Amino acid sequence: MKYLSNIVHVALRELDMLRKNRIYGFCMIVFPLLVVVFFTTMLDEGTPQDLPIGVVDQDNSATSRALVRNLDAMQNSRVVYRFANVTEARNAMQEGKVYAYLYIPGGTSAKLLAGRLPKISYYYTMTCMTAGSMAMKDMKTIGLLGSAAVGQATLSAKGASKEQIKASLQPVTVDAHMIANPYGSYNYSLTTTFVPGILMLFMTLLSAYTLGMEMKFDTGKEWLALAEDNILVAIIGKYIVHALVFTLVIMFYQWYIFEVLHFPRLGGVWSIGRLVLLQVSAGLSFGIFAFGLMPSLRMSMSISSLWSVLSISMCGSAFPVVAMDPALQAMSWLFPLRHYWMIYQATVLNGFPVIDVWFHLVALVAFTLLPWLVLSKVKNAMLNYVYIP
Repeated sequence: MKYLSNIVHVALRELDMLRKNRIYGFCMIVFPLLVVVFFTTMLDEGTPQDLPIGVVDQDNSATSRALVRNLDAMQNSRVVYRFANVTEARNAMQEGKVYAYLYIPGGTSAKLLAGRLPKISYYYTMTCMTAGSMAMKDMKTIGLLGSAAVGQATLSAKGASKEQIKASLQPVTVDAHMIANPYGSYNYSLTTTFVPGILMLFMTLLSAYTLGMEMKFDTGKEWLALAEDNILVAIIGKYIVHALVFTLVIMFYQWYIFEVLHFPRLGGVWSIGRLVLLQVSAGLSFGIFAFGLMPSLRMSMSISSLWSVLSISMCGSAFPVVAMDPALQAMSWLFPLRHYWMIYQATVLNGFPVIDVWFHLVALVAFTLLPWLVLSKVKNAMLNYVYIP
């Protein structure tokens, strides 16, 4: 009961500090909610639409105009420029006015009718890989549809049946399935990584910041005195308030994406709640560990921010970890967000049992226990260190 009473006293003191210092309110509630709204709104369409495309149509026939109209009707592309020559189109693409352009040379229609295999070309920029690949996909589709239309007309004129035409133009039918993200939505795949990653950034920064502020204003002795110099009780009492606030904010985020925006999930409420608790405990613990390694406000916050930002790239949601250099693959295990992502996609997104990702679960628990390694250093810093700006 004595320890419980000490924890309550420390927690009440921490709650009063959070109330007096506005930075806590902004970083724990305001900024996280803005991040949620920003990412879910920015990616609301799921995929980029109406990307600006240019056309160089030197054939100017009914067939070429039909190709351009079909390209303009594609969901991801919109023909906004018609250039007189390739030089103008290339300059516009280099200036960023268009992401791609389609080149239809003169005589294309005549060669099609004569069966002489005309060539149309499409050029796309990969400066922005997402826009370039989507524009390339649309233009490739248009080229295939154009050749299929001519082949269909030719075979039909020769008396082929519909079944024969279909077998000739498309001998193999592809039955594709996008598992867990059937719409190919970037909102479903990126928001569920970026937002938790940024929230963990706030957690690690604030957990290091609050210890640094104790040392800066020389209030660490007062903090420890409330816990009767028991550093474990002091840590639990201080961070239980942080954990409760972040847990409520993240649970709101999970409710918002799954119940309001209807993100796909097969896992139950327990799988979400378990992952949220692990996320909060690992994020806060890493900040405490960073301060224990470097008992300095500036250095501990620098370590926390660097590690959290790198974790967004190293978690494997945007670029697969298996395609990285072997050294980076090994390094990815050192980032809590990597384990969060692996557990999320297995248990929440696909509904698999947590035993399938037990090693990542153990890794997050290990991150939660990291402060045990530096408790004595944190206590020593509060009692003996002098703050140096």
